[in-house]
Formats: sequence, structure tokens, C-alpha cells
Amino acid sequence: MNASRASRQPVENSTDLDIATPLIAWYRAEARDLPWRRPGFPAWGTLVSEIMLQQTQVARVVPRLEAWLTRWPTPRDLADSPPGDAVRAWDRLGYPRRALALHAAATAIAEQHDNVVPRDVDALLALPGIGDYTARAVAVFAYGDRHPVVDVNVRRVLARAILGEGEAGPAKAKQDLPLMESVLPEDRDDAATTNAAVMELGALVCVARSPACDVCPIADRCAWRAAGYPEHDGPRAPRQAKFAGSDRQVRGLVMAELRASDVPVTPDEIRMVWPDDDQRDRALASLLRDGLAVGDDASGYRLPDGSD
Repeated sequence: MNASRASRQPVENSTDLDIATPLIAWYRAEARDLPWRRPGFPAWGTLVSEIMLQQTQVARVVPRLEAWLTRWPTPRDLADSPPGDAVRAWDRLGYPRRALALHAAATAIAEQHDNVVPRDVDALLALPGIGDYTARAVAVFAYGDRHPVVDVNVRRVLARAILGEGEAGPAKAKQDLPLMESVLPEDRDDAATTNAAVMELGALVCVARSPACDVCPIADRCAWRAAGYPEHDGPRAPRQAKFAGSDRQVRGLVMAELRASDVPVTPDEIRMVWPDDDQRDRALASLLRDGLAVGDDASGYRLPDGSD
């Protein structure tokens, strides 16, 4: 690996190129019509959508988001329900700890912020379960403030267009955020649109495999294209293990059993969801540890109701 790639510096002053202007025009013409992009969409809805979208496809999130906001239109509505209801409503979105985190954040918003999602990034970061990406995304997409927002799609676009690299490699906030900041216009509205446009480009055009460079609005400004699409020779971002047969799959099967029952699930019923005793017991123990399940062999197992 050469020194310039190790330090992840922009290629040949590529940050001097204006990629925001063509991206804004492209986004306004080509962006998908998604609920959280519509005028008047509430900040609470933006927070819920951002948490749901973590590691989950948009097509799976949209119907679940709409059902969630119909049932719990404000943070207090969710906070007044048992956390187990949030886990059950999460259904098969995956990573159900996000449902518990969202319930905890809703409780904090209702109790500490008069039922209004805070605007300040530091205040958002102080909420349970809210990380740097989500805090910045809410501040930008719900309130229009000017901050760089970086997800996996953004990192890939920046790596290619600005750094001339085929892959982004492992996340490095201290480098990724300043790089995104360098392409943002000063105008707040244009900056928010640029954040969304870079994400959209990474999701639809500058995809991980077989990017559609022939329709890319910044192809003429892309450092990777100009360099002849060199192979990535740096460190790679970690890849998730296969789902089939994994502990994640077994956790999901146990969770499905708990969600489907209004009464405690017996150990015998849990034993039926997976044949490997050690893996099944490990999955159940992790759910208990994460607070996604409560109970024991004597009383049975169920979703948390807030009294535990």
C-alpha cells in the first residue's frame, strides 16, 4: 500500500472539484419518493426511520415505519407502551435491540425534552442508543442544519470520487467527516441536499458491485474513473458473516417464538426452534443479556413489559 492511500488524502486536489452542484441537480430530478423526504415529515419520524434503516433495506422499512408512526405518532406514545410492544412491532426488521434503544430514546425525549426530538447534535447524542451518524442525520434531515453525514454509501462515493479508491475501507470518523465536510456547500439547504444526494448516489448508482458509471452525474469529476478504476489495495471493511446457520438466525427464531405468544414460552417450546442445544442456549442467553427476553425455565420466557 502506498503512502498516499495509507493517509487517505484526496487525489490531486480533487476536493477542489465541485461535486455538489451536479449532485443536487441529479438528486432533485432522480431521488426516490420516500416518506422521510416529504415536506412536513416529523422529526420523530426521521429519528425512527434512521434507526430502522440501519442495516435494513428501504423496501422493508417503509411499511414498518408507516405502521409504527400510525401506532406511536409521538415519542410519548411509544414511551407509554411496554418495551415488549416495541420489540413485537419491530417484527422481522432484524437487530431487535434497535427497538429497545428506540423505546429508551422515546422515553428520554418525552421526559427530558417535552416530547420534542432535540435539534442539537450533542443533545441527540445524549439520548440512549443514539450514535454519531443518527444524531447528525436527524439534525440535518429533520431540521436542515449544516453537518456532514456519513454512512457506508457516502464513504464509498467519497472514496471513489475524491480519493480515487475503489473501496472505502474501514470507517474512520476523524477522516470521513472532514472529507464529507469538504464537499458541502455553505448554504444550509444545499448542504442538506448534498448529504442526501451523496447517500442516494451510493445507494442507486455508485454501488459496491458494478457501479453504473455511465449514468453517474459526477463521472467527469471522479478520481477513481480518471485513474482507470485501479483495484483497491488497502484494508477492507469487515464483512458480515453468513446469516444461515448463524447465532443471529437462531436469535431471530427464538424472538419470533416470543413475539408470537401472549403468554410465557416454555423451555420445551423454545427447544423446538433449533436442534443444536448449545447454539440455541447461547442465543437465548444473549437475548436475556440484551434485555430482549425475560424469564427463566420455571416461569417461561417472554418479551419485556417494563416491570422487570
